[in-house]
Amino acid sequence: ASFALFHMVTVFPLSWVHLFTSESSASFLQLEMAGCVVAMVAIAASGAIADRIGRRLLLALSAGAIALFSIFAPMLLAAGDRGEVIFMTLGFALLGLSFGQAAGAVTENFRPRYRYTGAALTSDLAWLIGAGFAPLVGLALASYFGLIASGAYLFSGAVGTLVALLLNRRPAST
Repeated sequence: ASFALFHMVTVFPLSWVHLFTSESSASFLQLEMAGCVVAMVAIAASGAIADRIGRRLLLALSAGAIALFSIFAPMLLAAGDRGEVIFMTLGFALLGLSFGQAAGAVTENFRPRYRYTGAALTSDLAWLIGAGFAPLVGLALASYFGLIASGAYLFSGAVGTLVALLLNRRPAST
């Protein structure tokens, strides 16, 4: 969900705005830069939150929040300037919270000897397979079925994350 959300709040909306609205891509990029600041703050906050409630719980809560966000995201993106600001702010905040802990959740599955290689391969494959096509798929779905279809696509990523967290309950012994 985190990797898909990354693309769904960066490349996808920029493409949507460029192709399907009269808004300037340059002005939307400024909004995305402000969103990046929100994401940086949320990444830092995710560490403190994870220390208090646990990384897995934070990831599960983030995935649930991303699922909820995916329901309202299409309406926000279509609601003009104010909706876009809310979409970007919420999207980047959720991205920071989930992304900040995603890598650590992966690394705890590997024994220390294989931790860096395993985490790097897993992360790279997650980007390439899990999210690399997110902007294209989201844009295609939105083009053919409306913005709500891109929300459904993001929702599927959140559900996939929750299922993965349920299936992967115990980290490998060290």
